[in-house]
Amino acid sequence: MQKNQLGKSGLSIAPLALGGNVFGWTIDEATSFEILDAFVDFGFDCVDTANMYSAWAVGNQGGESEAIIGKWFAKSGKRDRVVLATKVGMPMGDGSQGLKKDYILKSVEDSLRRLQTDHIDLYQSHQDDADTSFEETLLAYDELIKAGKVRAIGASNYSADRLAQAIKESESEGLPTYISLQPEYNLFDREGFERELEPLCVQEGLGVISYYSLASGFLTGKYRSKDDLSKSARGGGIGEKYLNGRGFKILEALDEVAAAQQSQPVVVSLAWLMHRKSITAPIASATSVTQLSELVKAADMNLSDAQVEQLDMASATTQNVE
Repeated sequence: MQKNQLGKSGLSIAPLALGGNVFGWTIDEATSFEILDAFVDFGFDCVDTANMYSAWAVGNQGGESEAIIGKWFAKSGKRDRVVLATKVGMPMGDGSQGLKKDYILKSVEDSLRRLQTDHIDLYQSHQDDADTSFEETLLAYDELIKAGKVRAIGASNYSADRLAQAIKESESEGLPTYISLQPEYNLFDREGFERELEPLCVQEGLGVISYYSLASGFLTGKYRSKDDLSKSARGGGIGEKYLNGRGFKILEALDEVAAAQQSQPVVVSLAWLMHRKSITAPIASATSVTQLSELVKAADMNLSDAQVEQLDMASATTQNVE
């Protein structure tokens, strides 16, 4: 399988990343193991999680996803087949959060213990921390990289201005620099990434691992009316944001392209992301091996220029129409 370079890190990954947010939330440990096994057996390798997954679920404190992945590493022996990405910075169940040096150094040890590994391939700042200097955060990462506990660092949920400042600081101080960005980006939610972040990522040579690649499931096509919102735990996040004229126009285009490709809207949605030159790999999560077996088909789908244009136009906003 053709792999993509992850920015300037020296790491390369297959064109689809597996989201670990559902592990210990909407699926149990046994099902998570099945999906992880299938994912690597399909030839993919990047698994993305975070220390706080899934602190939002009743009874959870955060760390549940990492712990499941760690148990899978121990049971399967497949750590060397995975490019492991996790994050630090968002609130844990006890309210701890941020990017201060001492907190990062403690959090990475907690993550390594849960993940049952001696290193993290991509350690990401989960969100910007305006109360902590870039230098302090980068000094923590510098220490971790020199100790061999982290191979590369990335950012998530940063504005273009703040990301540019962080990169400039790292260069001026001779500290590790962010080699990737994890932004929200999909066929519906385009403006936030395309307006300022995408040009910056291209300019700086950053890898991009997009999240909410399927717009909380809307782009699978299974949510077409308010009556459909009860189909899954994520349905409540659809609501009026997607169930509107523009959303239905996108679904219509997805249906047409999927029919022409003899495929499904979910596969086309991911293939559209993979087709965009700035995207290293979109992240998608699965709750069953059957579901995963559909998602991975996107890596083999060749969209025609006309089909890409059809999807571009159907999803266009005033900001991304030239």
